[in-house]
Amino acid sequence: MKRPCAVYATVLAALMLAACGSKPPAGVAATVNGRAITYSELEKTFQTQPQPSEGSNEDQVMSSKLELLNSLITSEIMLQRAEKAGLTAVDADVDTKFNEMKAPFTKEEFEQKLADRHMSADDLKAQLRRDLTVDKLVNKEIKSHITITDADVTNFYNSNKASFNLAEPQIHIAQILVTPGPDPNVRNLKNSKAKDEKEAKAKIDDIEARLSRGEDFAMLAQNYSEDPNTAPNGGDMGLIPESNLERASADLKRLVLSLPPGVPSKPIQTQYGYQILKVISREPAGQRELNDPRVQQNIREMLLNRKTQLLQSAYVEVARDQAKIENFLARSIVENAGKGK
Repeated sequence: MKRPCAVYATVLAALMLAACGSKPPAGVAATVNGRAITYSELEKTFQTQPQPSEGSNEDQVMSSKLELLNSLITSEIMLQRAEKAGLTAVDADVDTKFNEMKAPFTKEEFEQKLADRHMSADDLKAQLRRDLTVDKLVNKEIKSHITITDADVTNFYNSNKASFNLAEPQIHIAQILVTPGPDPNVRNLKNSKAKDEKEAKAKIDDIEARLSRGEDFAMLAQNYSEDPNTAPNGGDMGLIPESNLERASADLKRLVLSLPPGVPSKPIQTQYGYQILKVISREPAGQRELNDPRVQQNIREMLLNRKTQLLQSAYVEVARDQAKIENFLARSIVENAGKGK
C-alpha cells in the first residue's frame, strides 16, 4: 500500500502531465471553443468585484481570480450559445436597460457608482449586452420548456394546506445576508464568504449594484448569501408573522413595513450582518383557499423558480461538458505547484 506522500506525488505528477499541452497564447487566461479570455479582461473584471481584504496573501487572491475566471468561462459558453441561436441583444435593449439603471440617480451619483466599480459607461453597456443576451437564451432554452400545471398547483396546496392558514397577518420575505468573519457553515453555490468587515461591505454593495442592473434576487441569494438556511432557497425566509417584528429593531421593523412587494431594500446593517430584504407578499390572517388567485400565483411562482433554478444549473453543466475549454491559468498553477517563489 502506497504511503500518503507517495500517493500525493503520483497524483500531482499525473495532473502536471495532463496539464502539459501546447504553449498557451500570450496573455490568454483561458479559451472557450477557441475564443480567448485574456488576462487583461480577467483583471479588469476582478477590479469590479469586492476586493480581498488587506491581509489576504497571494494564494488567496489567485484563488479568487481562478473562481472568477471559471464564472467568465461559464458566461462565455452561454454567450456563444446565444449568439449561435441569433439571440444577441440589440442596441435598443441595452439602451433601455442602461437608462433604467441611471434613472434613480443624478448624473454625478451614477458616475460615482461606475467609478466605485472601476467601470466606464461603455463597460457597463458591454456587460448589459452580454447579460441580456444570456437572458434571452435562458428564456428560450429553459423557461419556455417549463410548464406548471393546475395539477401541480393543486398537489402542492393539498400537501401544504396547513401553511396557508394564517393565525395573524404575515409577511413573506426573502433576504440576502453577508456577514463579516470566517464561518465554515456558509452554504451557497459560489462558496462565497466575506472574510472581514471591509470585504462584507464591498460584497453587499456589489450585490446591490447587480440587483439594480436587474439580476434575479433569488439567483444572487443562492450564489452569494451567507445564511445556510435560506441561501439554497433563493433567500426565501417564508412567512413571518407581523408580531415577530416587535422583536426587531425599530429601523428594521419600519423598513419591512414600508417596503413595496417585489422591490429589494437598500443594504442595512443589523445584528446579523449586512442584509438586503425583499417583501414577496403581505398575507392577511385566516385560511387561504386554493381558489384565491394570490394563492395560485404564489404557488406557481415558487414552483417556476424551483424548476428554473434546477434546469438552469443542469443546462450550464451540460453546456460546459460540450464546450472545449482550456484554462491556462489553472494549468499554470498546477505546473508551478511545489516550485519555489
